[in-house]
Amino acid sequence: MSPNQTPLLTLDDWLAWQLRVHPREIELGLERVREVWMRLGSPRPGRTVITVGGTNGKGSTVAFLEAMLADAGLRVGAFTSPHLLRYNERVRIAGVDADDAPLIAAFARIESVRREIALTYFEFGTLAAILLFSEQDLDVALLEVGLGGRLDAVNLIDADAMIVTTVDLDHQDWLGNDRESIAREKAGIFRADRPAIIGEAQPPASLSSEARRIGARMVAAGMDYRYARRETDWTWQSGSERLVLPLPTLAASCQFANAAAAIAALHALRDRIGWTPASIAHGVVDARVRARLQRFSGPPELVVDVAHNPQAAAVLAEWLGANPPSGRTIAVFGALADKDVQRIVAPLLGLVSAWRLASLADVSPRGLDREELMRRVSAAGDPAVAGIHDSVESALDAALATAQPGDRVLAFGSFLVASTALSVAMRLPAFATQES
Repeated sequence: MSPNQTPLLTLDDWLAWQLRVHPREIELGLERVREVWMRLGSPRPGRTVITVGGTNGKGSTVAFLEAMLADAGLRVGAFTSPHLLRYNERVRIAGVDADDAPLIAAFARIESVRREIALTYFEFGTLAAILLFSEQDLDVALLEVGLGGRLDAVNLIDADAMIVTTVDLDHQDWLGNDRESIAREKAGIFRADRPAIIGEAQPPASLSSEARRIGARMVAAGMDYRYARRETDWTWQSGSERLVLPLPTLAASCQFANAAAAIAALHALRDRIGWTPASIAHGVVDARVRARLQRFSGPPELVVDVAHNPQAAAVLAEWLGANPPSGRTIAVFGALADKDVQRIVAPLLGLVSAWRLASLADVSPRGLDREELMRRVSAAGDPAVAGIHDSVESALDAALATAQPGDRVLAFGSFLVASTALSVAMRLPAFATQES
């Protein structure tokens, strides 16, 4: 069925239809999406393009770049995924989420030229963002890679600078079963003779070897630039350039590395887009991303985080250990079937007093049901499971109902868990106050 047979009047209509166009949710490869892009006239999203890939930290790094560049007076577009509350979050222009009408117009234009080519939901979204950005006279377009890098739809654009934030085990069915294989896929966003920022101090060797093979100009953390945390500020340095910066508002310790990688990209592009240390400092403080240790004061305190792989869970565990509540931590947790649940849960076992497990089977074909989730969580050790629930909302309701003064409720494990928790927080008066 096509839009010509059934009119698609709303954004929700279009999104539901896109999920049916392609027989698979994910299909990596650039041939199909590149052909449609060329039929659209090969639009370029901005005068300067920065692509951000990696296992974790992509969204935060884009947020740092967006805040720093906007403060410098540049017109910026940002394409990120997935969304948490509304699809429109995926496409931001000058700090504002795209309205429904231009997204619908972009989808209709894509549909008018794709003809026999099946596109995935993500490929439709990527092309729509590129189209909208190309019409907005952007100084800089920021493109977040969806999955991997080499074969991701975002990679059809030749960026002016590329960042790979971190490399860890995730999406092994698509990217490989070890960090070296995954790094090779992520290095596919690099381009010859263009800055390739490596944001991890100890990345897999294949990341730098691929950068050299491609001929990219590597800018590596710990070698070409360095950063150091101090009690009330932190420093970033590359050669003779040294910045003293305020602490990031984003709370996790990994945010220093994300901000440092963003700064390294701006430094590498300084002859194209300028270099404004004051705006960099402001951007470090101004950058915000939903569901990255996002805290609501309650009571009880609610913390929402999208930690959905072992590396992100380790960062979450570090923060929880350094910031314990006066009472218990009650976790609401759900996961998709392709996630290493045992390694996600393991670092949090000693930090969580009670677990409320939530099935995601009804909201995603990849979601774990109650029984399988319980089996995988139990394989991590001996979690104190207080309940197994049919939905995130029922698990969260139970956690909030049983929380005592001083307790903290932690919702994490999937973007689907985080999105539900944010929706609940926004409608309950107890969570009207959000902590920075």
